[in-house]
Amino acid sequence: MADFKKAFIKTMGHEGGYVYDPDDAGGETYRGISRRFHPSWEGWEIIEKIKKIVEKRNDFRAVIDINHEVQSAVREFYREHYWDRFQGDLIPAQEIAEELFDTSVNMGIHRAVIFLQQGLNLLNRNQKNYPDIVEDGDFGPQTLKTLKIYLKLENNDHSSLLTIMNTLQGMHYIEYMRDHPEQEKYARGWFKRVAHI
Repeated sequence: MADFKKAFIKTMGHEGGYVYDPDDAGGETYRGISRRFHPSWEGWEIIEKIKKIVEKRNDFRAVIDINHEVQSAVREFYREHYWDRFQGDLIPAQEIAEELFDTSVNMGIHRAVIFLQQGLNLLNRNQKNYPDIVEDGDFGPQTLKTLKIYLKLENNDHSSLLTIMNTLQGMHYIEYMRDHPEQEKYARGWFKRVAHI
């Protein structure tokens, strides 16, 4: 079964430290956790305390990055808000779980699960291997069961499924940047995520 710690370490390679970018829809963020969208995250209170203590030293970002309480809060946030919501521990392929996790963090669980569901439906040989599943973005028992059937039939070779999921992710970025050209500055970072897993 998939290991949260491994997925978390990979995804944190894409999520920077403390950032306050006015062009970012999330506004003030730490390790990808947006203050605008998650104002009650316990880490914000700790970060504010650290800011007050070290603001004159001008190194509060470095202090936050080594603060055990903040790092623990980050891990728990990602486990609770992402990994556990798509039952990451039950997924039998680490790479699929990592892809779901990273895509969920970057563009939401619903969209990440739809990419998985679309991939499974496209790879079922016109329903000869298994019936199509509903592409609703809900990682429920049927999606998990279908994923297990797919992996068994493919002898655990999930490269085609990962390719489809990454292609859908890349297409989403392209469409988003076409609608919001000011977001093009994030293109290189986003496409590193597509090629990452």
